[in-house]
Amino acid sequence: MSEAQPQLALERIYTKDISFEVPGAQVFTKEWQPELNINLSSSAEKVDPTHYEVSLKVVVQANNAGDTAFIVDVTQAGIFLVDAVEEERLPYILGAYCPNILFPFLREAVNDMVTKGSFPQLLLTPINFDAEFEANMQRAQAAAVEGQA
Repeated sequence: MSEAQPQLALERIYTKDISFEVPGAQVFTKEWQPELNINLSSSAEKVDPTHYEVSLKVVVQANNAGDTAFIVDVTQAGIFLVDAVEEERLPYILGAYCPNILFPFLREAVNDMVTKGSFPQLLLTPINFDAEFEANMQRAQAAAVEGQA
């Protein structure tokens, strides 16, 4: 009897949540020298035995001359087929591989919202999710070791 072949595929990509807010029009009368606060996170949820929903969320708040210029909040999600994959590979797939696929779509959605809000283009800097995943794993291992000490 042969083992099932591992399968990994993006089956659907979609914008799960999107919000854009400009709290006050006074921002348009000031020189544009923004300070950006960017918060990015990802999550994964099992949908059924072979599918996961992976979400990549970013909240960007732009402040200009002491006022909030805009807040953009986008969650980009995808449904991924993950079948017959080794259990130890699953955290990497859900925490790095899938977010790498979703990021360009998230980046485009943020830029579209910002430019439609009459602000200059905002292209999020590419992220190395592989390196971030590895750093998170090392932090978790260090915390576990400290917890045992």
